[in-house]
Amino acid sequence: MTWLIACKGESGFSAKNTAEDVTKGIDGHGLTAIITGPTSGIGLETARVLALRGVHVVMGARNLEAAAKCKEDIIKGIPGARIDVMKIDVSSLESVRNFANEYISMGLPLNILICNAGVMMSPFSLSKDGIESQFATNYLGHFHLTNLLLDTMKVTARNCGREGRIILTSSLLHRTTYKGGIRFDKLNDEQSYNSSNAYGQAKLASILHAKELARRLKEEGADITVNVLHPGVIPTSLSRHSSFMSVFIYGLFKYFQKTIPQGASTTCYLALNPQVNGVSGEYFADNNVAEPTAYAKDAELAKKLWEFSMELTKSK
Repeated sequence: MTWLIACKGESGFSAKNTAEDVTKGIDGHGLTAIITGPTSGIGLETARVLALRGVHVVMGARNLEAAAKCKEDIIKGIPGARIDVMKIDVSSLESVRNFANEYISMGLPLNILICNAGVMMSPFSLSKDGIESQFATNYLGHFHLTNLLLDTMKVTARNCGREGRIILTSSLLHRTTYKGGIRFDKLNDEQSYNSSNAYGQAKLASILHAKELARRLKEEGADITVNVLHPGVIPTSLSRHSSFMSVFIYGLFKYFQKTIPQGASTTCYLALNPQVNGVSGEYFADNNVAEPTAYAKDAELAKKLWEFSMELTKSK
């Protein structure tokens, strides 16, 4: 049995609503969306519901075989769904660029970019680019992907007269991070590594990314919004690397866990619901604007992170 706080926010939705609930009656035909991490959990449900609403869904996946099976399963339930599968490993900057180059060469429009792929509290390791793996996967790869596809999104927004939307994924655990929020000088230091804090750091970075990119797009006058969300506590494979204590703490809240359709609701709400037209740079939870930690509202930290990230992805 799952108990969730059912208080509706300003949107009229709550933690109990599903992805189908928050997109009911919305016609997504003519829209194209990319979603990373689409083969399980929230990502798979998001891909399914967007396809159900008529969106052309591009599943950016590391495992093409698993993604092809997911595509097949979705189409069985939604005959006529338009779904493509493309290869991407967001932990690799080279793979991200290859994906972006291939996508751009296809001449496809891009209305919605959903940066969903991630890992949680994994043991210390470095990506192919020599970057701490949680930071590389949860944040930096998506930062790079977003920048590479921005021009395509701007052109699409102008051509179709409809705002583009970028959706990033964070976590309530963005509040659990290192002192100072981001450890720029010790990002790859194994000796001081703490998996929980490193995860929080990467998720904090996603919120700061949304804030800074939203500011830049607004200054430029681009018709693209950027928001970030906490999906809630959901029993998925993401927590397979969590420590015993983390699993224990999550277990205490098992009666407040969301189902996967509920967990995917805020992502789908931000992707399609007209209530968020023009809303940008916000942090959402349970289909409503929420309050992040003080670090997540630090404009100077956001700018510093942007510059740091541009240096890491330079020439990649």
